[in-house]
Amino acid sequence: MPIAHPLKTLLVAGALALLTTGQVLAETPVWNGELRGTGDLGVVIERATGSVALVDTSAKTVLRHIEGFGDLSHASVKFTRDARYAFVFGRDGGLTKLDLLSGEIAGRIIQGGNSIGGAISQDGRFVAVGNYEPGGVKVFDTETMELVIDVPATYEKPDGSSAQAKVVGVVDVPGNVFVFSLFEAGEIWTLDMSTPEPELTKFRDVGSMPYDALITPNGRYYIAGLFGEDGMALLDLWYPENGVQRILPDYGQGEERLPVYKMPHLEGWAMAGNRAFFPAVGRSEVLVADTTDWSLTRRIAVHGQPIFVMSRPDERQVWVTFAHPNNNRVQVIDTQTLEVIQTLEPGESILHKEFTPRGEHIWISARDSNQVVVYDTRTFEELARLPAESPSGIFFTNRAHRIGL
Repeated sequence: MPIAHPLKTLLVAGALALLTTGQVLAETPVWNGELRGTGDLGVVIERATGSVALVDTSAKTVLRHIEGFGDLSHASVKFTRDARYAFVFGRDGGLTKLDLLSGEIAGRIIQGGNSIGGAISQDGRFVAVGNYEPGGVKVFDTETMELVIDVPATYEKPDGSSAQAKVVGVVDVPGNVFVFSLFEAGEIWTLDMSTPEPELTKFRDVGSMPYDALITPNGRYYIAGLFGEDGMALLDLWYPENGVQRILPDYGQGEERLPVYKMPHLEGWAMAGNRAFFPAVGRSEVLVADTTDWSLTRRIAVHGQPIFVMSRPDERQVWVTFAHPNNNRVQVIDTQTLEVIQTLEPGESILHKEFTPRGEHIWISARDSNQVVVYDTRTFEELARLPAESPSGIFFTNRAHRIGL
C-alpha cells in the first residue's frame, strides 16, 4: 500500500558533472600524498571509546583511529556502492558517515533512540536504519543524509491496543527493496523504494520474536531466526505471494536449552553449495540444513554457543565464534567432512571476524586483549596483531558489492 512520505525528487546534474570532470580529477582525495583506492580498506569498531580503526587489509595495518561516533556498544557498518563512504549505525541512534579516503567524519545525525543496523539500497541512493526506539525504519538520502521516509513499526497487540515494535534484520534486496522484521509483533515487512510512492507490504504471524535475519547471497530468501520458538521463518522474495514458510521446526524439541548469554547473529550465515550452516540458539551446536528443501540434516558439536557462523569465500571452511563464557576460541569446520578441523585461541573475548575478499586471510577481534588478530586461512598461521581499543565488528569494503552486506 502507498505510504505518505516527504520523498523529494533527486536531481542528477549530468551536464554539470561533465563540465567539471577535470576539476574533480584534480581534487581526487589523497592519503599521505599518494593516490589510492578503497578496495583494500576496512573499518574496525572500537566499542569502548566510540571510535573506529581505519585499516588496510593488504598491508595488514591500522591507518588511523577516528573518534566521534558515539555509543558503539552494538554497532554495524554499511558501505556506499562506490566504497568511498562507510555508514556507521550506533546504539545511541547515531548515523555517522565516514569518508574512507580522508579518514574524517563527513556527516552525523541522531535519528532515533537506539539503532543496531541498517542497509543501503541496490542503487545506492538510500540508507535505511532499523530502530529499537521508537521502533521503526527511517530512510535517508545517502548523499545529503536528509530524511526521505519514516516508517513506524506499529502493530496491533492481542488486547486491541497498538504499540511500536523493535526492528531487526534490516537488509537490502534487488529491486531497491528493504526487508526487516518486527520483534514483538512477529511480522516481516518489505519496503519497496523503486516506485514514486514507496510500497509497504506486511507479512503477519511469521513466528514468535524474530530476533535477527539474513538474506541469501543471491537475494532470494530472507530468513528470520525466532527466539520465542524453535524454527525459522523464510520469505521467498521471488514468490512473495506464497507468504512466509516455517522451516526447521522443532529442531530442539524435547531438549533443554542452555542459558542464552548472547543472541546469535544470522547475517554471517554460512552457505556452502546446497548446505547452510547456522547457529543453534541455546545449544553448543552448529546446525546444517539442505537448502533444496530447508530440512535439518546434521548437528555439529562445537566449543560453546555459536554467535557467528561464517564461510570462507570459497565455501570450503566455516569459521565459528562463541558466546560468553566460552568466547576465547575460534573453531573451523570443513564443509565436506563436517568435522571441526582446527581450534584457535586468538585472545580474550572474541567478538567478530571478517574474511579478506578472496578469503586468504581472516581478521578476528579480541576485545579484552585490545587486539585484532590476522590468520592465514590455509595454514592457520598467525600473521599479525594490530592494536585496537576494545575491538568488536570488522567490516571490509568488498561488502559494498554484496547483497545484504
